[in-house]
Parts: sequence; C-alpha cells; structure tokens
Amino acid sequence: MPNEIPYDRAAAVSYAEKWAYKRNPRFPNFDGMGGDCTNFASQCVWAGCGVMNYKPVTGWYCNSLGDRTPSWSGVEFLYPFLVNNDSVGPYAKEVPKEQLLPGDLIQLCDESGHYYHTPVVVARDQNEIYVAAHTFNTWHRPLSSYTYTGLRGIHIAGARK
Repeated sequence: MPNEIPYDRAAAVSYAEKWAYKRNPRFPNFDGMGGDCTNFASQCVWAGCGVMNYKPVTGWYCNSLGDRTPSWSGVEFLYPFLVNNDSVGPYAKEVPKEQLLPGDLIQLCDESGHYYHTPVVVARDQNEIYVAAHTFNTWHRPLSSYTYTGLRGIHIAGARK
C-alpha cells in the first residue's frame, strides 16, 4: 500500500515562477504540438510532490517525448488521472474556484464543453485568482483576464509514494 505524502504547494508555486517564461530542459516542449500548458502544469504538480506514476498508458509520468503518458501533457487526460488516482502519485478532487489554493490547477473550457487550457494557481486574494501557464507564457495573470465559458477547479489533495 502506498504511503501518503503531503503536497508542497510552495514548491509547486516556486517551480511555476522559475519556469513560467522559459522551458525546463529536463522535459519536452509541446509548444509546436498543441500547446505546453498541461505539460507545465504537470511539472508544477510534480515539483510539489516529487512522485510520478509509472503505470503504462494510464499513469502519470514523463521521461521523454517518447516515454510519457497522455495524462502528463493532455488537458483531457490529466483531469481523470488526478481525480481517479488511488495509487502512487498525486491525487485531486474537483472543487469550485472559490476553494482553490496556490498549487492547484484550473482547466478552462469553451462553449462546446471542450477543455483546452490548464493554468496553475499561483496566488489568490478575495477578488481574484492569479495563474501561471505555458503555451502563452504567463506569470501571475488574473484568471478574469481569460475568455472562457466554463472551468473546473482541480484541488491537489496530496500524493502517495
């Protein structure tokens, strides 16, 4: 049985700040392949827990462009991994945006219900959530400055190793 470990939100946010405007050479860059946002979000979560899930296909890991799972870099695959993971690696639950904390994730959707972007929450106050993201690199951008139809908040509850 895997051991529970805490999620280090400060480490996730620190990673986001360091790499918001550049790319960590340890990981592939998906800018030319549909966008780098979920890859960046996964890197931030990994920085906060230090554990990957090496289950082929349905796990959550990235060793290289050719050795990774869809959940590491695909918007539509990250959410089900995080909210359904009962094994090693990070796990999460969907929450309203009012309950999001720094180090959590947001996924934005369009009018058809298609989720297309995964920013990382880096700060919040009473009136605003601030995010970091790749593809269109940003740090401390107000969530309210995005155009979207809906969103889902992904609260990282912890991890197992």
